[in-house]
Amino acid sequence: MSIAADPGIDTLRQTLEEHLRQQSEELSALTAASTDPGSTGEDPNTIAARTAAARRAIQEIRAALSRIDAGTYGRCERCAQPIPAARLEIRPHARFCVPCQAREA
Repeated sequence: MSIAADPGIDTLRQTLEEHLRQQSEELSALTAASTDPGSTGEDPNTIAARTAAARRAIQEIRAALSRIDAGTYGRCERCAQPIPAARLEIRPHARFCVPCQAREA
């Protein structure tokens, strides 16, 4: 069965869209905090690091949603083997299977 025909794909898409919404809200808050770092009492370097992490997360989530649309979600981008469901449950935006991810690092 292709991932597009998987009945759980709609639930997964909703989960990813919710994560995207949360990360977008986080990015908005961090962007506002970066213009007035004293307002949060947080170190500007910490704000910058959290902002970069939120931007990366947004990119990864959008890429996962694109893979769902393309019908390639759940396949490793390097070896094209299926990514185990347990990995996708933990990291729904995973692009690589564990062995290939280890090679990427």
